[in-house]
Amino acid sequence: MEAHKKKYISRPYYLQKALPFLDKNLIKVLTGQRRTGKSYIMLQLMDEIIKENPEAQIIFIDKELMEFDFIKSAKDLMDYLNRKIDKDKRTYLFIDEIQEIDEFEKGLRSLLNEGIADIWCSGSNADILTGELADRLSGRYIEIRIHSLNYTEFLEFHSLTNDNQSLQLYLKFGGLPNLINLPLEDDIVFDYLKSINATVLLKDVIKRHQIRSVSMLENLIRFMVDNTGSLFSASSISKFLKSQGQKISPSVISNYISYILDSYYLIKVPRSDLQGKRIFEINEKYFFEDLGLRNAWTGYQAMHINKLIENVVFKHLLVQGFKISVGSVGDKEIDFVAEKYGTKIYVQCAYLLSNEKIRKREFGNLMAIKDNHRKIVVSMDEVAGGNLDGIEHLDLKEFLSIIL
Repeated sequence: MEAHKKKYISRPYYLQKALPFLDKNLIKVLTGQRRTGKSYIMLQLMDEIIKENPEAQIIFIDKELMEFDFIKSAKDLMDYLNRKIDKDKRTYLFIDEIQEIDEFEKGLRSLLNEGIADIWCSGSNADILTGELADRLSGRYIEIRIHSLNYTEFLEFHSLTNDNQSLQLYLKFGGLPNLINLPLEDDIVFDYLKSINATVLLKDVIKRHQIRSVSMLENLIRFMVDNTGSLFSASSISKFLKSQGQKISPSVISNYISYILDSYYLIKVPRSDLQGKRIFEINEKYFFEDLGLRNAWTGYQAMHINKLIENVVFKHLLVQGFKISVGSVGDKEIDFVAEKYGTKIYVQCAYLLSNEKIRKREFGNLMAIKDNHRKIVVSMDEVAGGNLDGIEHLDLKEFLSIIL
């Protein structure tokens, strides 16, 4: 496949993360939920390769296309590559959705040892970075996580200006790149997003883990939708579902949650004690990779605006590479404690700081932290800005537009 014949909008942030590993003797693994644009990042990389070396041989195996359905195992993969690879040229191998190939790690190890190709692959399930791959290729691969569009990418993809209307569209429809091909209208977008929900759950959760109770899985995700950003445990979910007439043990719920996490559909955030420097073992928060997919379960509900704000703030921190936890200072909760390269940022989220009680709560929680790291309150107040005792107050649009 010739990458330069397919049109796309560049995502330079991920290109800059990937290019330093070009021609390095490592397997490069692009991970992330389905439909977040991993294959298009590959296309960008292919174009960069052709620019530098027009004679390079590029082999692209897209396991979502029927033409590659015959490659079912590592042996099939190696047989195909032995026929295709021209050893007189520098070869670059790209394999999209590599988890669809049985024992793929055996083929990758052989290719890496022979050094006959620069290897890039993508996967939509965290299983590919555990078990056999980790054992066989320990220290010989690098993971590059790909997310759905952040807010500034969303504005660029849809040619929008940074205003409240654009922000509402992002909070409602999320950032799957393919939305660029659809009119941003509720019925059309949510029909598409529902189909993606079905695909992700069917391919990466139900089939992969042979789940029999699909209704239980769906009820669990609806619980996650209703409780986005809330602290809960498998035991508390079990009690809730029991009250709804569905009896299921906490251990089964824990398994189901781990399957959903492995598909990159949800992301878990642990809770930490800022005074004792320890991680709590129970009661975590869960956020969605993409808000549009979350909203497709129930439709967009304005009453959930606080949950949406918290989810989108979390994603903005995550995409920038921060390690994130929910902070606890005595009886006060800090929405996000974000750490990277020795720097730390504390973030509180609110819809509107509409009265003094809310202002005291959001700013007061941050004031309880006795250090000099950056502290930010994010809200949708039109008149944000300034600071109180060194704590910044940023409008959500501004926060989502800056590199922290």
